[in-house]
Amino acid sequence: MRPLESGDPISLGPYHLRGVLGEGGMGRVYVGQDAQGRAAAVKVLHAHLAHDQNLTQRFVREARMAQAVTGDGVARVLDTRTDGGRPWIASEFLVGPTLDEAVRAHGPLDDPAVRVLAVALARALRDIHAAGLVHRDLKPSNIVLTSSGPRVIDFGIARPEHGFTLTTTGQIPVTPGYGAPEQVLGHRVGPAADLFSLGAVLVYASSGQRAYEGAHVAAVQYEVVHGEPRLHAVPDGLRPLIAPLLAKDPAHRPTPEQLIPAFDPPRGAGRVWKKGPIAQDVTERERGLGLLTTLPAQGTGKPVTRRRVLTALAVGGVVAAGGGGAVWWRGRADDPFDIPPAVATPKARPYSAERGDYVHGQTPDPLWTVESAMDAQTPAPLPVRDVIVAGAPGGGLVARRVVDGSVAWKAPDADAVRRYVSLSDRLVAAADRNGVLRTYVASTGEPKWTADEAEVATFLAADDDAVYVVTEGGRVRSIGRSDGRVRWTADSGIELTGTSRARGVLAPGRLVLAGTRDVVALATGDGRRAWTLPDQAEGRPGLAVGGDTAVVTGHRLVALDATSGKERWHEAPKLKKGLDLTVFWGPPTIVGPHVYAAVLGVPRRRALADGQGTDWVYEGLVECDPHGPLVVHGEGFWAPVVGSTGGGINVLDLVGDRTSWVFRLIDHPDRYWLNADGGRVFLTDGTSLSALPVF
Repeated sequence: MRPLESGDPISLGPYHLRGVLGEGGMGRVYVGQDAQGRAAAVKVLHAHLAHDQNLTQRFVREARMAQAVTGDGVARVLDTRTDGGRPWIASEFLVGPTLDEAVRAHGPLDDPAVRVLAVALARALRDIHAAGLVHRDLKPSNIVLTSSGPRVIDFGIARPEHGFTLTTTGQIPVTPGYGAPEQVLGHRVGPAADLFSLGAVLVYASSGQRAYEGAHVAAVQYEVVHGEPRLHAVPDGLRPLIAPLLAKDPAHRPTPEQLIPAFDPPRGAGRVWKKGPIAQDVTERERGLGLLTTLPAQGTGKPVTRRRVLTALAVGGVVAAGGGGAVWWRGRADDPFDIPPAVATPKARPYSAERGDYVHGQTPDPLWTVESAMDAQTPAPLPVRDVIVAGAPGGGLVARRVVDGSVAWKAPDADAVRRYVSLSDRLVAAADRNGVLRTYVASTGEPKWTADEAEVATFLAADDDAVYVVTEGGRVRSIGRSDGRVRWTADSGIELTGTSRARGVLAPGRLVLAGTRDVVALATGDGRRAWTLPDQAEGRPGLAVGGDTAVVTGHRLVALDATSGKERWHEAPKLKKGLDLTVFWGPPTIVGPHVYAAVLGVPRRRALADGQGTDWVYEGLVECDPHGPLVVHGEGFWAPVVGSTGGGINVLDLVGDRTSWVFRLIDHPDRYWLNADGGRVFLTDGTSLSALPVF
């Protein structure tokens, strides 16, 4: 936001103007405040356009039409008038990140959150259409995620960049990749065009990728009209719900009334706007709006000037979004709990032989490899958006850029052997040699808050509220992320300090731990023991969580209700009588509705819900390292195969019939690992680190 300039109005109707939020070809947007201190986004038609009587009448007429839309899912138009020959519109000032900002900062929404989003937007479109309007520009940047849920902005009013987003006749430019085919072709549009846009929005929300891509605008628009949407990254459970919205024929798209029961979010899913990283963003931005509406009224004995308000609001970090602008406020620059938002993940493009990225029948080269990239004893590297974090050669932490492997930052005080965790992709938490918990901004390495009393021996996991660790004494401890203080310390009842070190995963309300042989779940709120699963493995059992299901591997593959510990299903291989063979299931991987795990060196895929076999084409046909990781990323299934002197990674096509890749890159079969993020699979092999492409 910037100060008012010469020629800007001081007030419009009941609104005292505080500053300029933004402007475009059609007009300028101000932040206004009425006598009661309530904020509004006030949009004013440019003076040189106000002389066009037809345009002025249209501006006011459509704003008044939009006032008829009063549903909870829209930014309501509060007032519209003409002052000094210039029409203006005041709309509700919404506080929260746009969907575009939220996905870039925190990644795609999970299945329940996407369902809640879909239902909320379907209801908003239903209300807009019921008023006789068509939005015509629904996209992630026009959806604000507030504490009360998603809200649609910029309907029924002039959009500075593109002109009118709502008309009853005529055409407007469309946002590439979100406008419907009939809009691209210049045909008349109806409510079904908004449903197409909704489909494109949901693809982005659920996958972090756009439904239509191209090298330039014309290529994107061509794909919208003639191509097929890119749905490969949309979760399996959502794909059949979203795909019909992107039908080329408007008559074949579902209506809002059909969508609302179809998406059917689970009970309690709406809490995503009340708790979690998005909710934290909203809370911070609400503080900024509170400053805007309270500073002028403070009884300090000294008047608070408009410039002082603008200066206070311009120091960075928190957005109070309304129809067309932002207010910024961060607070004290030296506050260790003042954490910048997560940066966007620089995603790598999937490889295509048709584009010439590689030759059919051949395996491509790694994207990059760094020899001696990390310490020989480092735990598995941790991808966090634009960096991948590992133990540095000689000690400390090193973060390397995912795009080329170059060093982004180092933290020499950290002791990597104690492991490290991501805090909402905004911070990396590690510990020093004295067990003090230290945090670093993930993208820059800037030190932030510490917890001297953490006594960290091993990091387990982190959720939106706390970091969970094993202490030097073998107890489990919760450290609050908001203040760095110990929330609780509890005895787990199982051995957590063995040579293999404990591991932890999080389920709703539960911290599930694997120690030596046993598994236990603790309540995240107070550390009480919820359930225990004994004697699951000779060493440390494997763990994974999908929704409210915990999967444990070891002597058998078992799925449990993560809250109660009640078994849902299990599988143990049937061996011929008299056969002396130790059976061990390798680490589990959960992707969508499936769980992958290897037994006797053969990967299996089972339905997460009931443990039944699936129609997996590779069932029983491939081999892998019995104890190695199984990775699903891009459109490939990654299975390492190792021998006594080395090995490689088989990459199998999960959606088509592309020839498999074989990366023969493993030279240390006892010291390697795989993990993946952002269109890259990262291979740790001894002290080297490689990024591999996906298809």
